This record gives sequence, C-alpha cells and structure tokens, in this order.
Amino acid sequence: MAELSDVFFVDGMRTPFGRAGEKGMYWNTRSDDLAVKATIGLMERNPAVPADRIDDVAIAATSQTGDQGLTLGRSVAILAGLPQTVPGFAIDRMCAGAMTSVTTMAASIGVGMYDVALAGGVEHMGHHPIGSNADPNPRFVAEKMVDPGALNMGVTAERIFDRFPHLTKERSDRFGMLSQHKAQAAYDAARIQPDLVSVAIKDADGAWGLATEDEGRRPQTTMDDLAALKTPFRPHGRVTAGTSSPLTDGATMSLLAGGGAVKELGLAPKMKLVSFAFAGVQPEIMGIGPIPSTEKALQKAGLTIDDIGLFELNEAFAIQVISFLDHFGIADDDPRVNQWGGAIAIGHPLAASGVRLMIQLAAQFAERPDVRYGLTAMCVGLGQGGSVVWENPHYDGKKK
Repeated sequence: MAELSDVFFVDGMRTPFGRAGEKGMYWNTRSDDLAVKATIGLMERNPAVPADRIDDVAIAATSQTGDQGLTLGRSVAILAGLPQTVPGFAIDRMCAGAMTSVTTMAASIGVGMYDVALAGGVEHMGHHPIGSNADPNPRFVAEKMVDPGALNMGVTAERIFDRFPHLTKERSDRFGMLSQHKAQAAYDAARIQPDLVSVAIKDADGAWGLATEDEGRRPQTTMDDLAALKTPFRPHGRVTAGTSSPLTDGATMSLLAGGGAVKELGLAPKMKLVSFAFAGVQPEIMGIGPIPSTEKALQKAGLTIDDIGLFELNEAFAIQVISFLDHFGIADDDPRVNQWGGAIAIGHPLAASGVRLMIQLAAQFAERPDVRYGLTAMCVGLGQGGSVVWENPHYDGKKK
C-alpha cells in the first residue's frame, strides 16, 4: 500500500547559463543537449541512486518546439542514457516551468506513487525567442480579456512602477547593480561553480571550447552606468537592460526522493519540501504574482514571512523583486535575499530558472545551520506566481 511521504530535494545541478543569440556560447548547441548534460552530471554526482529507480522525468520548456520539442522528459532521459524503463514528460508554466516540474514530481512522491524522480527545465532563448512559436487567441484582445501589453514582460514591469510610485527607478537600479556585485562575489568565493556542469561548445568558426561559468555577468556595473541606459519598453520609462534579466540559454535538473528512498539508499538530502503554492493575478501586472503565491504557501506551512531565513527570488526585473519585498516589509538590501546575486546577473532561461533558485538555496542552507526555512519564489507570464517553502536539514537551532 502506498503511504504519504516527506519529499526531499536530494541534489541539483545546472549548465552554466549563456547569453542568447548568435554571439552567445550555446548558439551552436542544441537545447535538449543542455538538458542531457545537466541530467548526466546530476546522476554521476549521485551514484547511490540506481538509474532504474527513477520513477519519472519532468522537464519544462516554454517553447516546446524544434530542439525543445518531442516530450523532453522522455527524449532527454533516453539521450542521457537512463534505462528505457524510465518514463518522462514535458511541462510548461512559462517562467515557473522547472518549479512546476519539481512541485508536480514532489506531489507524486508525497502521495506515495513515486520514490525517486528527476525534475528540471531548459530554455534556449537564442533558438526560441519568447513567444516566437505562439499564436495568442485574438479573443484575448478583441474581448478585452487581457491588455495587449500583458504579453510584453517589460511593459508589465513598467506598470509596477505606475502602481507603486514609492518604488523608484533609483531603488531598482541599485538592486540591479548589487545583483551583479553579489554574483561576482559568490563566484570569487567559489560558491556557485560546484553545482555547474561543464558543457562542450563550438563557436562560429567550428572551434571547440568548454562552457564553465555563467556568461552574462557584468560585475563592473555602477549606478552611473545604469542611469545612462535606454528604457526600451516606454519613452522615459524606468525599466532598463540593467534592471532586467537578460535573454539566456541554459538547463537545470534536480533529484527528488521520498523519505523511504532516502533511508533505503542512504542519501543525504539538501532540503526538505514544506509547502508550495501557485496563484494568479492580473496579467497586465504579472510581477506581483509571487506575493499571493507566497502568502498561500506560508499559510499551508503554518508559517509567517518572519520565519523565512533565506530568500531566493527570481529577478525577472529588479522592480518585481522590490515590489515583493516592499509588500512583506523587507528592505531592498536585506542580507537574507538573493545573497549570491540573481537572474539580473546570472540570467533567466525561462523554464529552467526555478531549479536554479533551489540549487542556490540548498547550497546556502549547508552554510547556514542557524536558518531553518527558506523560500524560492518567482513571477510568471500571463499573471501568475509560484512559491516553494523549504526546510534546512542542517538546522541546529543555534543563533548565528
């Protein structure tokens, strides 16, 4: 008989993230091969998990076509050398794709149907620009269900400024600058590199190389640099390239297991899932989505925002994160938030990003036995938010 089970994040790995486009390092690399590399790296790092014990593989992509099509979970599992007995499927919740891969697999483990699962995401925004393969139903606009600007994420970010005038461009610029500085400091301290899988790449001249770190970082960024940038989404606007996540290629993968499998296989999980929630908001201002999803997830966990000791919030836009922090009464530069930088510096390959947040939170938990709970949260296109609350297995109850 199946029994309810705890759910553990055993481990996670990812490819380095590359700049999307012809000048990016993955221009000549297939999207599914990025997911394959992340899968192989993760399985090699966890030899105690027999490949034939994987119950399912969920891989998210926002543009499920071309080299991101063909039921990614199944095709990547085969390409990565997993036994043919291991099934898989593809999933799409735009930016929260990998997060939804995790929560879907976690739910299956939680009700005792699965013991071990792989969950992740991939996005090659160079090969598949956002919305390039989509055909939005004309009724959205014709029947005024959704404002046309709701399909342009930059426009939705400008609207957060409109709604909350006290969230100034200067605050947004400072947040964007600090993301760059924190990401470089994390690299300098070798905190991010252990969870990266190197990828063989080929440049335009056919020369081979190795991708070993995130490509889009700009650690020299200053406030003056950011103040001088154009505002592409609106004349005299407040959203710039320096306060937005860049277009990015990359893949992430996580290994999840139930309590019984953890015990049986002698695994050492990095996090325990406490609760998760998704929520919908007006598509025109999708950036506020993580606020209600976090409130729901906290309520399900019986916790308050004050119980969260570490935050990994996806920096789709600086203003999006600031609006979340402002709502919960958290300072823009609170040290609990994105302490190793975020998507503004590292990149946001849409459906892959959710597991990147988890990988970074898991690594921070290992350093912080004084912290019991952490949160991964993100906004989602078309007006959604996703949030997952995690518990630190290293927690020792001692104040730092």
